[in-house]
Amino acid sequence: MPELAEVEYYRKQWSPGLEQKVVSVDVNYDKRIFRDVDTLALVKNLPGQQLMSSHTHGKQMLFVFGSQHWLGIHLGMTGKTSTQKKDYEATKHDHLVINLKLGLKLVLSDPRIFGKVRYTQSSEPPDWWSNLPPAVLSEAFTEARLEDFLQRRSRAPIKAVLLMQETFPGVGNWMADEILWRARLHPGTRCGAIKPKQRRELYHHLGEVCRDALKVIGSDWGKPPDNWLFNHRWKDGGICPKTQCPLVRETIGGRTTCWSPDWQGGPS
Repeated sequence: MPELAEVEYYRKQWSPGLEQKVVSVDVNYDKRIFRDVDTLALVKNLPGQQLMSSHTHGKQMLFVFGSQHWLGIHLGMTGKTSTQKKDYEATKHDHLVINLKLGLKLVLSDPRIFGKVRYTQSSEPPDWWSNLPPAVLSEAFTEARLEDFLQRRSRAPIKAVLLMQETFPGVGNWMADEILWRARLHPGTRCGAIKPKQRRELYHHLGEVCRDALKVIGSDWGKPPDNWLFNHRWKDGGICPKTQCPLVRETIGGRTTCWSPDWQGGPS
């Protein structure tokens, strides 16, 4: 599933449509990606509106049309956005196509249809956007907020907790592994056992990995450098970039997890 940086990359794929007006909207009405959308209202009301801005928050995207039209997209596991030329013919997996005045098409495709589209027409941002938790890189995401959440999840393994979107929006499986590896925390460590110094390191590397991911992947889907865990975590016989010792993969908190025993130690 796309994480914070991948979502930022896909947000930018619709940037060529900024300041252009919508001519028409095509949707696959019966697809579950529109399960909470009044598709008739979307098709009727979006034409004539100009794409004013786009935003990301964790794994969510928001596209603002005119002054009252809010289009939200969650990519799910296989969703992708793209901008196509006017002669592009939609495929069966293209569930939303926004046709623009100058001939471009904003396309949302999702082969497995695990994503979700939202649409609201109102003068204020909709609740599904304004009520999202503070982003990890926002000023509201403080060290005290992290400490409080860890205390309330004291018996849970830290790997599972980092994947909880209500507090760590946008952090997914590979980012959580990267964060814990840089912080030298075993992914099975119970949150209540994390010492104050370790919490400070965790907070620092949370922000660091988010910034690094946005810079490398979110900009142009660049390849992370080999001194990240990222490039080694799925290789059979993968080697830790820090210790040059073998990495380990197993399921923790219901998710496949990679870590370096010689670098991160054991669970506590």
